Amino acid sequence: MRIAFLCKRQYMSKDVIVDRYARLYEIPFQLARRGHAVRAWCLSYQHHADGQWQHEAAPGSLQWESRGTGRLKLPALATYPSRLLRSLRAFEPDVVIGASDIPHVALAAWLAGRLRTPYAVDLYDNFEGFGQARIPGMVALLRNAARGAALVTTTSEPLRELVRDAYGAHGDVVAMPSTIDKAVFRQMDRMQCRRALGLPEGARLVGTAGGLLRDKGIGTLYAAWRHLSEADANLHLVLAGPIDPRLPPPAGARVHHLGNLPHSKTAELFNALDVGVIYLRDTPFGRYCFPQKAYEMLACGLPVVAAAIGVMPYLLAGQPDSLYPAEDERALAQAVLLRLSQPVRAAVRIEDWTQVIGVMDRHLVAAVERARASTPDRR
Repeated sequence: MRIAFLCKRQYMSKDVIVDRYARLYEIPFQLARRGHAVRAWCLSYQHHADGQWQHEAAPGSLQWESRGTGRLKLPALATYPSRLLRSLRAFEPDVVIGASDIPHVALAAWLAGRLRTPYAVDLYDNFEGFGQARIPGMVALLRNAARGAALVTTTSEPLRELVRDAYGAHGDVVAMPSTIDKAVFRQMDRMQCRRALGLPEGARLVGTAGGLLRDKGIGTLYAAWRHLSEADANLHLVLAGPIDPRLPPPAGARVHHLGNLPHSKTAELFNALDVGVIYLRDTPFGRYCFPQKAYEMLACGLPVVAAAIGVMPYLLAGQPDSLYPAEDERALAQAVLLRLSQPVRAAVRIEDWTQVIGVMDRHLVAAVERARASTPDRR
């Protein structure tokens, strides 16, 4: 098949094309590796240079094209859809995929309508929680696009249910969590990892990594630390990631903040800990996201505790005593102490990107075949 993929250029503070980063790169890359001709168009809201890149993805092909909005953002945004339509008409895709945010999802639906081709939507998050959703009409565009898509892939089971039930999606809706690089996130020697990070080798360590932000629920862990530090004098709290200036970490000799760590060092951290904490709040973000640190911790063989919100009760269904009511600091402390005394590792199967995108590919092929059967003279 010929597949057109549309997304923004910067994702999770990474350059999708240059850094070849995560979900927005892996979808077109893995589809190309399955033999498809994939062209990906990125729109840069920042100041990335325009250009084209050919990436090796045999037996298929993967070509990237990026354009920026420059200084005159509104005129550039206004002309981008028509310019892209001309490019897609020349490419003649069998299916269009819109990903990364509401504008690209809506754009995919608009382009597919003019090309008379099926389209798919990828929701790596609940886009209704993005700042764009506050612009009048944006939520309606998102819901209408998802409703008419031949396929919607979501990052979590709760988000899949929202799209199916509240959006009323007509096509296939598939939960497709982002996965991890299992060559990086794997079990390693605990003491070696502690030495590499400068952490106390003889202590018991509980901790986490990611955005240490109040809006995401880090305050519950900070509050729970008061109870944990009193319950176990040999317990230390280890944190990595950007700090919320409105809510700094607890002070003390037994609290370690390692700053922002690259992936390889984050894997060392998760191997160094005794228990990992996955904090979430009962918000639209918490209910529909898939915390990537969950897979990362589990792949490192780390016992975890998690807020009983969104996808986490599904993921830890076999280990309910590892869940705590969101924003309940005492329940979090109790769950951590239980996991310290009973360091049980959750048995969760983690697929690689080849397997994950393989499922998406099968749904895309089926969607194209249905479209061809209903309109055999489409081309």
